[in-house]
Amino acid sequence: MDTQQSTAMEDSKTNKEDAAADAELAKAIMARNFHPSLISTEAWEGYVFSDLTIRIKESRDFYGAVLWPSAMVLCHFLETNRDKYNLMDKNVIELGSGTGLVTIVASLLGAKVTSTDLPDVLGNLQYNVMRNTKERCKFIPVVTELIWGQEVPKRFPRATHCFDYILAADVVYAHPYLEELMDTFDHLCQENTQILWAMRFRLDKENGFVDRFRQRFNMEELYDLPTLSIKLYRAWRKDMRTKGQGEAAA
Repeated sequence: MDTQQSTAMEDSKTNKEDAAADAELAKAIMARNFHPSLISTEAWEGYVFSDLTIRIKESRDFYGAVLWPSAMVLCHFLETNRDKYNLMDKNVIELGSGTGLVTIVASLLGAKVTSTDLPDVLGNLQYNVMRNTKERCKFIPVVTELIWGQEVPKRFPRATHCFDYILAADVVYAHPYLEELMDTFDHLCQENTQILWAMRFRLDKENGFVDRFRQRFNMEELYDLPTLSIKLYRAWRKDMRTKGQGEAAA
C-alpha cells in the first residue's frame, strides 16, 4: 500500500469518526427535550437542564416565540462546559431570547441575566422565565425590550452595562435587520466580553453574516453539528487582546 492510499484510508476513518461523534452529540442534545405524557389545558414542552425540569410555553403567533434547536445546543454547551465557561455571578445578556430557554439555563447556572427581545414576544418570554426561575436561581433575571439598532447605546450605556457574556441562539435568519444586529453586538461587546453564539445555517445570508462578523470579531468554532446544521461560536473583539480559554473560567 502506497502513502497516498494510506492517507486516504486514514482520512476516511477520521471522517467516519467525526460523523459518528456529531450524531452522538446531536442525539444527546435533542434528548434534553421531552413532551408531556398527559394532555393538559396548556400546551408546553419539557427540557431537562441542571437536573431540573423546565417547562416552556411557545407562542405560534410569533416566529420569535418558538424554540429552535440552536437554543438547546447553546444550553447543552453551557451546562457541560461549566469548568471553562463559569457563569456564576457573571453579567450576561441574551439577544433574541425568544421563549427564554437560554436565559433560564444561564440563570440556573448562577448568572445575572438580562433577557431581551422584541415587544411582541415579551409577555410569553416573561412568563416562561419567571415560571422556571422563581425560587430556583441566585439572581432574578431581568426581561426587557431590545430592538436591535434602536437607541442601544442610550438604553445600555457602556459605562454602566458591562457584560461578561453575550448569548445568542438562532438570531441570524432571513430578516432585514442583520446590520442592526451587527451594530448591537458591536456596542455590547467590550474588552472583557465574550460572545457565545449558536447558529443554524439555512441560507446564504447566514454565511454572508458570518463573513462580515469575522471582520469585527475574532471567532473560534466550538461545535460543528452537521446533523442539525448548527455551529456554535465563541467570539471576542478584534481590537482587544486575544482571550484564552483559561481566562474564560476566571
